Amino acid sequence: MTKGEGRDLATLAFAAIATLMLELALVERKFAIFGGGYGQSHILDTPMEIGLFLLGALLAHGLLFGLFYMLLRWLHGREHDRMVFRFNMLFFGVAAFAAALIAKFQLLSYFSDAVSFQLIRNLGGGSLLDAFLFALSESALMLIGIAGALILYAIILRWLRRRKGHAVKPRGAWRGWWIAISAVLLVPVAVVAKGMPDVRYGLDRMVGFGLANKVLADVTDFDRDGYGWFSPQVDRHPFDASRHPLALDIPDNGVDEDGFGGDLRFTGADPKISAPQLPPRPKHLVVIVMESTRADLLTKRVNGKAVAPNVAALARAGSAFPYAYSHVGFTTASLKSLFSGALDPRVGDGSLFSDLKANGYRIGVFSGQPESFGDISAVVGMQKAADVYVDAETLEHERAFSFAAKGSLLVDERKILREFEKRMGDAAQWKKPHFVYFNFQSAHFPYHHRDVPDLLGVKPLPRGQIKAANARRVQDTYWNAVAYADAQVGAVIARLKALGVWDDTVLMVTGDHGEALFENGFLGHGHVIEPTQTHIPFVINVPGLASDAPLGLKDMRAVLLQALGGAPAPERKAPVFQHIGSVDTPAAIGMVEPGGKFTTMIFATEEVWFSDRDRRARYDDLKGADKARADRLISEWGRQRWMRHLADEKAAAPTSTPASR
Repeated sequence: MTKGEGRDLATLAFAAIATLMLELALVERKFAIFGGGYGQSHILDTPMEIGLFLLGALLAHGLLFGLFYMLLRWLHGREHDRMVFRFNMLFFGVAAFAAALIAKFQLLSYFSDAVSFQLIRNLGGGSLLDAFLFALSESALMLIGIAGALILYAIILRWLRRRKGHAVKPRGAWRGWWIAISAVLLVPVAVVAKGMPDVRYGLDRMVGFGLANKVLADVTDFDRDGYGWFSPQVDRHPFDASRHPLALDIPDNGVDEDGFGGDLRFTGADPKISAPQLPPRPKHLVVIVMESTRADLLTKRVNGKAVAPNVAALARAGSAFPYAYSHVGFTTASLKSLFSGALDPRVGDGSLFSDLKANGYRIGVFSGQPESFGDISAVVGMQKAADVYVDAETLEHERAFSFAAKGSLLVDERKILREFEKRMGDAAQWKKPHFVYFNFQSAHFPYHHRDVPDLLGVKPLPRGQIKAANARRVQDTYWNAVAYADAQVGAVIARLKALGVWDDTVLMVTGDHGEALFENGFLGHGHVIEPTQTHIPFVINVPGLASDAPLGLKDMRAVLLQALGGAPAPERKAPVFQHIGSVDTPAAIGMVEPGGKFTTMIFATEEVWFSDRDRRARYDDLKGADKARADRLISEWGRQRWMRHLADEKAAAPTSTPASR
């Protein structure tokens, strides 16, 4: 090895060690794998675990940087300027890698490590483009920083190339022997770590090990079903493509295809909601959805002021359902479930809009968001049924923000109510039954816009100051937005009274999902199954309907039809099923049983959480009542998947037509 090559190696070692130390610090800050923290059951607390973790992290990181070094040498050619080569090694090996790490953990500082393309797509209403545009609005400063770094890089590189350096030709000594050694040693480390869940959990959070493990998983995926010996969920049947984690469990065939809960026993589909026959003079229906609104708004006080006096008054005079939940933590699927009465409806399925259109209702939609977001309108037949249709795309020049993403469009509630007054404010029209849907968006992130007054004396935070260090002020800002939306609920009630139709109106208020406000380290919705993100209000101004049984958004259609004089809502026996990602390939599943008891399972770690005892354990370690409870969750997941499978088969079946004569 020449003196120059030794300096190259020293530069590479510095880059690798510096970035490894940074990554270890970020992993510990986010996941507390050494110190432990709230909800953290994967702690490295024995010398064996710590030693194996550090060995695996070091080997994988060394392998990653060894490959980076070889790639850099190849890109620079057989003869190159050593100063330029070392500068590129430091810039891309340290600065760029560190920036990518910081960006990753900045994202995870608000979200869980369950973030995936599927989840991002869901939060973008099914569109990766919308999800990207939404994230772009949060990343302007980061993009400016990247642009500045690239400009600085170009300036320094130009200066280095203009200096009187000379090209050298590496002799090829030490041609990456450490790469082979790291790769060989990494395999037994990964094998041992596979049997030590805490070590595996920690290593999977490291970039180098995650990439190496992905390669090992692909190599050992012998039946090409997407799972191998080194997958986060191990394929216990590596040569049978029909049996693997998340495989569809076929009922009563004697085979446990997905490896959880035994062979599925299908207990039947949910009862179908048929087109209702309402009384000759049915009541009006007004549905108000408050974006990102949590169930605790009914009792919440800030600075001694009630946050939601209007919704709380409705609850006292009518019916409140204390255990109402969203099935997911994002808007599009939630609204589809609310209006359709199904977990995963398709275009053409029945909905409240088709129900009431068939019963002669005049229908108005007044939404502060674009209802085409995630195909909400198309799936539930909203725009097709509406006589009056106003949303954030209709009022594009009046929205509060100028972001391009559909998920970021927002029109202030008072402008929505102005349109309601303009288009449906004639009392003579209300001799015909009306169905009016309002969507109030002010409680959506960033929880404040220019039209929201300070109702609670909290001095709302500007968008740029929303961070964990300001958690208390973030919470106050959010509750002030909820208070503003509640004030507009009061304005709707006042207007209905002025029209003389209040006594003949069923008014329902709910949320599409909840919102985590840094209580457990998270901000936002859709990425963890927990009460703050899925427990929602469900209040209706009709007394005598309240129930302590858990109720999901898909159950609300039947309750509303009952309130209008239709058939009684069916008795709810199944738990409220919840999921992150798609029903077929979820990152996590959960259920809520009587008393608001959550049971959740994260598939990547096979960790089960019991909310009433705050206990976390791996599925394979469960026994007795805990095992039975986890299996109820698995069974409900299997039931939901099988119902979806039957619906897919029905939709794919060719329609027969009578033979022509």
